[in-house]
Amino acid sequence: MLYHWYELGQAAVKPARVAADSYRLFFDHPFNPLSYTALGRQAAAACEMFERTTRHYPKPEFDINQTVVDGQTVDVQQHTVWQTPFCRLQHFARDIPNDRAAADPSILLVAPMSGHFATLLRGTVETLLPDHDIYITDWVDARRIPPSQGSFDLDSYIDHVIDMLHFLEGDAHVFAVCQPSVPVLAATARMEANNDPYVPKSIILAGGPVDTRINPTTVNKVATTRGTQWFKDNVLATVPWPHSGFGRMVYPGFMQLTGFMAMNMDRHVSAHQELFVNLVRGDGDSAGKHRTFYDEYLAVMDLTAEYYLQTIESVFVRHELPKGEMLHNGQPVDLTKITRVPLMTIEGEKDDITGLGQCRAALDLATNLASHMKYHHEVTGVGHYGIFNGSRFRSDIAPRIGQFVRTHDPRAEAIAATPANYSSNGRSGVAAA
Repeated sequence: MLYHWYELGQAAVKPARVAADSYRLFFDHPFNPLSYTALGRQAAAACEMFERTTRHYPKPEFDINQTVVDGQTVDVQQHTVWQTPFCRLQHFARDIPNDRAAADPSILLVAPMSGHFATLLRGTVETLLPDHDIYITDWVDARRIPPSQGSFDLDSYIDHVIDMLHFLEGDAHVFAVCQPSVPVLAATARMEANNDPYVPKSIILAGGPVDTRINPTTVNKVATTRGTQWFKDNVLATVPWPHSGFGRMVYPGFMQLTGFMAMNMDRHVSAHQELFVNLVRGDGDSAGKHRTFYDEYLAVMDLTAEYYLQTIESVFVRHELPKGEMLHNGQPVDLTKITRVPLMTIEGEKDDITGLGQCRAALDLATNLASHMKYHHEVTGVGHYGIFNGSRFRSDIAPRIGQFVRTHDPRAEAIAATPANYSSNGRSGVAAA
């Protein structure tokens, strides 16, 4: 009934939300004298605040139409090149000559399936696109998938990664942001165990919960102390009619968003207070930045219940991957099988979602991977979001990813680099063997 009550609340407040938006247009209209008074600006700001805090935010668009390659602005076309009921693989094709495109490494950007849409990585795509051929996993909102399409769990996630690498014929470097680090590692280990020729050319893991026993965060502690059964009893719900996924058991996006917001409630309250002040002042630039961020942040998707519970149990409660106990479709996931795929890990000093050391643990677990194929970079003063988006990602992290990828891509132009070149703050470089 949880989901039904949520939908009922959305429906009940809709007339007031529509009215508030109408009043906002009235008080903010340039032909209305009140719009030039303090009272009018405050009324318009209050109406916008009410409308924004009560609306359901739809999935945003990537809206990436151009990029700059070799100093020239070129068009970008987004295409779905591979799909299942649960995922669409999007390709951002740049309008450049084929020989120029062939020189750029391909990156499969695996977006997290943790509540937000893949568009949360729009900035990541925009930053990498000038020098790389980008593909991204666009996961489908579970409430839009009919139960007749079957189930989707962590094993299915790993299968999807393997299938996409087969579709790309191994011509891809994989960049996993946060949650996908575990299934990407597992997929690579299974492919290595099977001597699969389509293993990725390299793997980059950013803030991934590989071993959550290391420096556990609040998120990790909650999962460990409450256990899988608590989540099954308290946060799962059935998708109500008239959604396409009517009858499917899911972990609702609005529950995940509640958890996100609760972790930093003071910051979100302050941000909305600043929005109100900026609206009254007429500071359109600051208000626009707020709208852009929260239009993305507040747009959430549902996860299938079986995927959510298996992830909680395997990754956060039982720690199966670092213990060597993880299975994929009944077969062992052995990270010691990884010998051909270079591995880079990235962590943020102030990450409150994935504690320091949890992602780097992947380097220690891949014991048979040569030391010169292992790299780690810790970014000072950066939180979870900053390791894949924002100014530090653009200026510090993305160039290192580009250098790492080209170092391990025979098609790309060789770059004279040694592991020592990766160090800028004393915390980066080749990992200890």
